[in-house]
Amino acid sequence: MSRLTLLALALALAPLPAPAQRAPCPAPAEVEQRHLLGLWRAEFADHGPGATLLLEPHPEDAQGLRGAINRNGERALLAGDVDLGELTLEESVNGRNISAVWLGDVVEGSCGREIRGTWQAEGDPRTRSFVLRKR
Repeated sequence: MSRLTLLALALALAPLPAPAQRAPCPAPAEVEQRHLLGLWRAEFADHGPGATLLLEPHPEDAQGLRGAINRNGERALLAGDVDLGELTLEESVNGRNISAVWLGDVVEGSCGREIRGTWQAEGDPRTRSFVLRKR
């Protein structure tokens, strides 16, 4: 047999690679810090200016989040966590005091890529509804 014939026979008999497996879609209560890392877009129900969030692992809390928010050039710091599908983020304009709080729930069927909740500025009794969508 020629080398070409042997190569064709070897390729024909070689097992096919398994199809790429997609990561399972976590239920809201199964969403962990690792699912939330990366870029997010925030939209508010009152159609005010949206924002871009970057969430990264917190260096001092293995399960925590740390990051930043950008609202058309205005920046603030973020820190928080997710527990049983509930996201809590604290926002700080000056890096020392809490200026706002985000409380949200991971949306069922979103695989941890959509969160809905409320945003509230410190000292303001009003809340704004938000939707976070992972980029």
